[in-house]
Amino acid sequence: MKRISALLSSFLILGLIFYSFYSLMPLKGEPASIPKTQFSAERALIPLKEISKKPHYFGSEAHETVREYLVSQLKDLGLEVEVQQGFVLDPKIGNLDKPKNIVARLKGSGNGKSLVLLTHYDSALVPSFGASDAGSGLVTILESLRAYKASGEIPKNDIIILFSDTEEINLDGANLFVSEHRWAKNVGFVINFEARGSGGPSVMILESNHGNANLINAFIEANPQYPVASSLMYSVYKMLPNSTDSTIFKEKSDIDSFFFAFIDDHFDYHTANDTFENLDRNTLQHQGSYLLPLLHYFANADLSKLKAEEDYVYVNFPFIKMISYPFSWILPMLIIALILFIGLVFFGISTRKLIGRKILKGFVSFFLPLIICGILGYFGWILLLKIYPQYNEIQHEFKYNGHSYIAFFVLLTLSILFAFYRKYNKRVHTASLLVAPLFLWLVINTVVFIYLKGAAFFIIPVFFGLLSFWILLIKEKPNLLLLAFLAAPAIFIFSPLIQFFPVALGSHMVVISCVFTVLLFGLLLPVFGFYRKKGFLSVVCFLAALGFFIKAHLNSDFSETQQKPNSLVFYQDEDTRQAYWLTYDKILDDWTRNYLGKNPERASKIMDNASPSKYNSQFTYAAETSVKPVPVFEIHLKKDTISEENRTVTFTLIPKRKVNQINLYVNPKIEFTSLKFNGKSFPKNVNGIVKRNQNNNLLLRYYVIDQDSLEVSYAVAKNTFVKFKAIEYSYDLLDNSLFTIPERPKNTMTKPFIVNDAVIIKKSFTIEKMIKAKKDTLLNFNDANLRPQ
Repeated sequence: MKRISALLSSFLILGLIFYSFYSLMPLKGEPASIPKTQFSAERALIPLKEISKKPHYFGSEAHETVREYLVSQLKDLGLEVEVQQGFVLDPKIGNLDKPKNIVARLKGSGNGKSLVLLTHYDSALVPSFGASDAGSGLVTILESLRAYKASGEIPKNDIIILFSDTEEINLDGANLFVSEHRWAKNVGFVINFEARGSGGPSVMILESNHGNANLINAFIEANPQYPVASSLMYSVYKMLPNSTDSTIFKEKSDIDSFFFAFIDDHFDYHTANDTFENLDRNTLQHQGSYLLPLLHYFANADLSKLKAEEDYVYVNFPFIKMISYPFSWILPMLIIALILFIGLVFFGISTRKLIGRKILKGFVSFFLPLIICGILGYFGWILLLKIYPQYNEIQHEFKYNGHSYIAFFVLLTLSILFAFYRKYNKRVHTASLLVAPLFLWLVINTVVFIYLKGAAFFIIPVFFGLLSFWILLIKEKPNLLLLAFLAAPAIFIFSPLIQFFPVALGSHMVVISCVFTVLLFGLLLPVFGFYRKKGFLSVVCFLAALGFFIKAHLNSDFSETQQKPNSLVFYQDEDTRQAYWLTYDKILDDWTRNYLGKNPERASKIMDNASPSKYNSQFTYAAETSVKPVPVFEIHLKKDTISEENRTVTFTLIPKRKVNQINLYVNPKIEFTSLKFNGKSFPKNVNGIVKRNQNNNLLLRYYVIDQDSLEVSYAVAKNTFVKFKAIEYSYDLLDNSLFTIPERPKNTMTKPFIVNDAVIIKKSFTIEKMIKAKKDTLLNFNDANLRPQ
């Protein structure tokens, strides 16, 4: 009977672990045959196929095509639609662009605050097809609006649709809407859709300057079918330097929002693999399962009453969907748990159900594997990067075989734990051994109360652990199935977290998976403690871990489905008349060796970095090549006046080819008394000096659309000499007629997060030299006319 009970309890635990993931999201995308009033992933895929046909980054031809398509889709839904455009300058980082937002409205019957449905339509600035990021958001909104209108419901609140532009550059489309659009003044709430991968459950995150109590209550009342949300994510997100379009609404106008994002298969993010085919249909259905009920709810809610002073702890939970309670409950719950723990320990000792030396052994048996497994997780990943240096070529922190490594480290941790506990299998041992993990969990919850209140739902499994502890103290032969059921809250809450952290933060965070596995094992000790075959389970877990390691190893090389990201740019210095092939790659492949050779020079020995990447990596290798007749920009001087104190200059930089980006650099020590780009001004400090980054010579990064020119106006002290360095970027290396670049091999792809496949031209100039050159030209011309014939 004991063996049968142990076997059944193990099956139950495995079933609960499975259900903790199974219950997170829909199991399939709904077909087009379901009622029109419901969200269908199959129907949503129809516009997604059109949107994701080509990379549609800002300034590309496909970018304009997608914009026109989306405008037509919104008009077909009967909405009033317009395109808002204008220059946006961010002086903090020196960014300038001209986003073109798609803005539409479904008029409500009332006069309350408006609801905004938000996502962006530009894809990443590399050849990314943008199916997930954020094509999935676009079609989630389109299909939900269609289903909402099919219901015949008339909203009380205006529903504004904002398909923002340039989100991938600097959130400037959202900035333009919030700062300048007439409808922005009446916005009460925002629902935003994003993606950081191509699959997995969609997670709800809050953006708010206030307490979340009313927002959480509203979310629960709206009753989405598969909520995935926790105040831990909310608290961590608030501490990290993350930003989405929702952040602009929060910071500029104090407008709250929900935003939903899925993050699994992160290795597809911003790459050529963000395609229609790779987007998980269940994930798309999950996005729709959020928006449609929320749309019905917030279309009629009083959006002026969403702000609150109080914060709530909240977490999703199977069957009941969401658990929530005020922050004010955290301390009382912690105190109650501490009192119960102390009382049960005293009761156990007084009744001789707990033995002092066994409790001490329990601390050793729990804390020692906790330390060992933590060290194993941390240094194990460092060792893997040494064994597989090709992983460093994948700038995404989560690798192609990341899930196999999570399974490997978790199973190896379990193998170590079962090995440590193999000697203990009696009730008296199990009760005494449980003291250590319960003690640590109470310490963790105390730290949570002080520093990270959003994680306070960690106390919930502890209460069930205390109940199991009490059963062990009063029952001679406790029911293992009952104890396994009591462990369900711990399994439901912590099992997904064990996978979540490496997926969200990177494969190197398997150390957190190891630690959480030990902590969860501690709460399962009331069951595992009675297993007599712990040594056998240790071996089984080790062999399973070895199997996953072998699987990861067999998938460690690059292939047609797991491509090596590589990079190549052509860089020409017009000042020195030298040209180079450059790469960010640390490991060259056959394709890049065609241009850089077998023994390229270090890029740092040849030139300054022309285009730093998102992660501040630099060009690695360079090889000199022949100069190409690439057309270089012209400078048209419009104004050059000198007063008693200042010199004021206006000139226009006019590209002579189709460029996507222009960077301007000047000495950071130069003090401008005014500075404008295309009519947008840099702010000044109290001394009347333009505020700019004094630690960087980058003055402006201008993202070009419609082949616009760049007008520069500045004022400096009259004797100040200003030397500009301009760098033009065009993302057309593979299509440029001056080059013959073969297609990449199928086991490679364009490296994301950098300027890639680009033709980069650098040229320095000064206004003084331009004026002198113009005078010299005029003088030569006049001299020629004066020569005798």
